[in-house]
Amino acid sequence: MKEKRHWFLPGPIEAEPDDLSPGPRAEPRETAVVDDWRRAEAGHAARLARIAGRLGALDDRLKRGPEGWRHRLALIEAADLSWFIGDRIGPDRLALWMSLRLSGVQDDTAALARVGWAVRRLTGGPGPEVDLSAFLDRRDPADLGDEAESFADRAGGWLDLMAQAADLHAITRSCMGFHLWSLASLDQYGDRMEAAVTAARIAAKEGKGAFFTPLAIGGAGGLRVGGPPADRLARWLDGMETAFLTAMRHLDDIEAWSARAKAEISTLSGRTPPALITVLTEWPLVSAPMAERLTNASRAAVQRNLAWMETRGLIREVTGQARYRMWQIKLTDRECLR
Repeated sequence: MKEKRHWFLPGPIEAEPDDLSPGPRAEPRETAVVDDWRRAEAGHAARLARIAGRLGALDDRLKRGPEGWRHRLALIEAADLSWFIGDRIGPDRLALWMSLRLSGVQDDTAALARVGWAVRRLTGGPGPEVDLSAFLDRRDPADLGDEAESFADRAGGWLDLMAQAADLHAITRSCMGFHLWSLASLDQYGDRMEAAVTAARIAAKEGKGAFFTPLAIGGAGGLRVGGPPADRLARWLDGMETAFLTAMRHLDDIEAWSARAKAEISTLSGRTPPALITVLTEWPLVSAPMAERLTNASRAAVQRNLAWMETRGLIREVTGQARYRMWQIKLTDRECLR
């Protein structure tokens, strides 16, 4: 008797010929990549809201503060990023290069120029999503030679993916853009410094005072790669929170020192003392030639006032040398505990 089969059961298995050519493999949709980051953002919604609040507080602080604060944080951020990518440019070498274009015999001028570019882009200039080539200073195709067209294609692909994620929070988009940098093969045209600076600007896209979001100040743990988007976003948020707290404490210290310094120099006459306070607030380390150029004062006036400020405990010399000396602000114990 023939066995009765139901219509919803599969038919008998028939052997397939083994001489068939393999068909095309389905490629993953680009939107699937963005969907992964959407799910990652949903899973970290509460933490994201907390970090966004800290970004808003930093933005308001920089908006109300002097412009030199933003420049100072950018110098510190760029110097810390240089250690993350392996250039290891200290604040003293960076300050001399940015202000006087001075470099030591053993300095890598390409590395100094790379970190100098980071400072400029962290403090202003066109946004990366407006014109990526201009943001990276690659507007001239001759900079890339035969690879100009290839770079334009890869940059366009990265920008298309970022445009598809327009509904994500700027912080999430900055993390996604950083980790998709190598996926778009943009890292073959530069190092991770470009990816980090681009991400820092994207995260603070709506900022009025903060043109960039600190990522490396206090440690660059958030920039580590590896793992699914949810893990990468979690590290990103942790790293940003550490950077925000470090930056805010630093601004507290600078603000307290500025108030004390202005009170100390109130008995002095001339424009050099207040100009030096502005320079010392804007730059982490200052040399006499730097101060002379930035204040437009004479070398004698600068050295005299630096010596006076050092005697009053406002600044301290950090090199311990008789020549090529550099000073930084000297915080009191009370200011450091703010």
